[in-house]
Amino acid sequence: MNDFESSLFARFLNENDFAAKTQEAFASDFKKWVGYFEGVYSDEYDSRVVTLRDVTDFRTHLREERGQAVATVNRCLVTLRRYFSFLAQEEVITQNPAAKVKELRRTPSAPKAIDRTTIRRMIREAIVREDVRASSILSLFVYCGLRLSEVAMLKLGDIDLSERRGMLVVKHGKNNKERAVPVPTEARRHLLEYLGCRPPVESDRVYIGQGCKPLGTDGVRYLVEKYGLSVGIKLHPHALRHSFATEFLAANNNDLVGLAQILGHESIQTTSRYTQRGHTQLAASSEQVRF
Repeated sequence: MNDFESSLFARFLNENDFAAKTQEAFASDFKKWVGYFEGVYSDEYDSRVVTLRDVTDFRTHLREERGQAVATVNRCLVTLRRYFSFLAQEEVITQNPAAKVKELRRTPSAPKAIDRTTIRRMIREAIVREDVRASSILSLFVYCGLRLSEVAMLKLGDIDLSERRGMLVVKHGKNNKERAVPVPTEARRHLLEYLGCRPPVESDRVYIGQGCKPLGTDGVRYLVEKYGLSVGIKLHPHALRHSFATEFLAANNNDLVGLAQILGHESIQTTSRYTQRGHTQLAASSEQVRF
């Protein structure tokens, strides 16, 4: 690659004020592209002669010949698209040869869930420590599928519980949409136990932290991470919501409509992510086929 092309790419990085990590990624992608181009044409790289076919062939080369991940290939395409757009604005080239090259489609995968044994161990750990607040919070995630913010913002008036039935109303869901969520037996038991010893404070928020102040999202996240570490895993609250979704579908014949209603998904397509099966599950299912 000649000095003129090198200076153009350096200007592209500097004038866009990219973060250091982004600059490194773009530089790596561009080096890969230039190496490919010069290898194919046995000539010095020149952006002015690049065609749409060159970029398309590069995409195929990365994926099929080098076996690179879809995300890696797509990032290279983004790098080229943005660089050629810069060159077009600078009138170095007349049109962007990467503009119409489509990114590869990613195969959807199910969000990662935590296995039953680990979840039981976490809740048991909270019970052993007599941390009724933590056991009730963990239960709301794994038995009701609530989001982190929804647990933190839950108010006393949002809950209707008895020993035989339970329902809570999520009033601070995504996009401020309200929804009713059933509270199963195990979650009711832990929640009623916590409410029985909840500090008598003026706030109507369900969960109270230090200094008799409402427990915020950071406090709820800390508790979840704490009990995750107690059983040897690094855990984010959303993984517990995923676990609820996975178990709900398995126990209810893949009832996507019901799950979408509980989780507060506007689109059934969002919920359908949980029906995706991992390679191990697919392999086990394939082994069941007999002729």
